[in-house]
Amino acid sequence: MQEQVANPEIATGTQPALKGIKVLDLTQFEAGPSCTEALAWFGADVVKVEEPNRGEPGRWGLSERADADSTYFIYYNLNKRSVTCNLKSEEGKALLRRMIAKADVLIENMAPGNPRLIFAQVKGFAPESEHANYLAFDMIAQAMGGTMGVNGFPDQPAVRPGSTVGDTGTGMLCAMGILAALYQRMATGRGQHIQIAMRDAMLNYCRTPMSRQAARKDQLPRGGNGVFGTAPGGLYKCAPGGLDDLCYIFASRGNEDHWRRLVKAIGREDLLNDPRMADGITRFQNHEAVDAAITEWTSKRTKREVTRIIAGAGVPCGALMTTLELMHDPDLHKRGMMQTIDHPVRGPVIVAGWPLRMSDTKVPLKCSPVLGADCEAIYGEWLGCSPDEVRDMHQRKVI
Repeated sequence: MQEQVANPEIATGTQPALKGIKVLDLTQFEAGPSCTEALAWFGADVVKVEEPNRGEPGRWGLSERADADSTYFIYYNLNKRSVTCNLKSEEGKALLRRMIAKADVLIENMAPGNPRLIFAQVKGFAPESEHANYLAFDMIAQAMGGTMGVNGFPDQPAVRPGSTVGDTGTGMLCAMGILAALYQRMATGRGQHIQIAMRDAMLNYCRTPMSRQAARKDQLPRGGNGVFGTAPGGLYKCAPGGLDDLCYIFASRGNEDHWRRLVKAIGREDLLNDPRMADGITRFQNHEAVDAAITEWTSKRTKREVTRIIAGAGVPCGALMTTLELMHDPDLHKRGMMQTIDHPVRGPVIVAGWPLRMSDTKVPLKCSPVLGADCEAIYGEWLGCSPDEVRDMHQRKVI
């Protein structure tokens, strides 16, 4: 049984979806690494190629410890392997070209000569755009792509979303393109060039507010925590009244059962006869009265109690969870969505798992690699280099 847990292929009798697919990862920080980590979770052999001295900036630029990789790097590079390669030397460039010839997918950096290779690039802005040469990070893409502009409260400045959808959201779309290209290659025998701009990806994630904008000539206002056109829909204060003691409650305008179940759960069935609350539109017009009735009830109970009662009654409801609460959430740990890895330098680190469940693809969680940890193994497996040859390349600063 222990062997089956360590090797899910034995337990299921199948191999992961991307078993045997070789991916060279020359990306850094988050957008590209998010894409390649997704491929690794599907079973691909993802190899980070980094410069020999410090590796990619995500390792060290965001670390509070000089002797250890940042937890940021760890989170976006699980299930990968690492080699070093000095691309400032001709020998290093030649070594990478040999690796590219063996790869199925190359993420970023240089145009390949392998006709079966799928070559993917993540850019801040499209090459044909007037902004092509502008530098971009997550918050820049969100600002210029719409996800920041729609976030915040009416008549107040926009607020940058706390989640890094500009980076990770772009990476997920890039991974979809790679999967489609791998499938298409089975029919054509050819690889292809995939390119995605972070700004364009953000516009894709803004389709709902853009659809509302398309129906009006004036500027669509930001919606805050509410849901346009219906009530209730927002965060409600819970006991004991702290900054994060909040719960989101929503009653869909398209399903009046939500409202009927909600008022019954909070003991306010009298509201069913209140003309100000006859339907979603009238409740929206009188949302202050709706909110007051709900807050009177929620403020006397904790957010977990509110969730248990309201969600248990069949009403969309969820407690606002902080990062610290999620980090130690028993349900997430029980289901493997939060797991503890043993980092060779940091020791135990709690990381987020992969949310997608596939019946025939089971990939166990592995710690992110320390810089160059797999040089001997990968250069041996991919290129047939002997341990002595790898040591020689180290000595000559090729890797």
